Amino acid sequence: MRKPPIYKSFMNAFRGVFMMLKSERNFQLEFLAFLINLFLIFYLKLSNIDTILILIVSFGVLSAEILNTAIEKICDIIHPEFDKRIGFIKDISAGAVILMTIVSVIVGIFVYWKYIF
Repeated sequence: MRKPPIYKSFMNAFRGVFMMLKSERNFQLEFLAFLINLFLIFYLKLSNIDTILILIVSFGVLSAEILNTAIEKICDIIHPEFDKRIGFIKDISAGAVILMTIVSVIVGIFVYWKYIF
């Protein structure tokens, strides 16, 4: 199988992000949080280091959610009925999202604290 041209690979990747935005509620909420962070970066005039920290954790949460959704979709295809083992796999992947979200909130508190108070 021939690899597609690089521009098609990028188009496919961005289509995946847009599909997530269109269909996944949690991703929509996390993307809204990302947009709020972008606003705060410019409004509060964050330093370069603080901006990088906020962007890293924001994209980390979005990436974790994409991977979690991919794992859940694969599990649903492989085993559509309820199965404890599949539930365990889904819980583990959701756990990765919640851990990334927790660390992003902690980083956000540390970064924004000095700009707000």
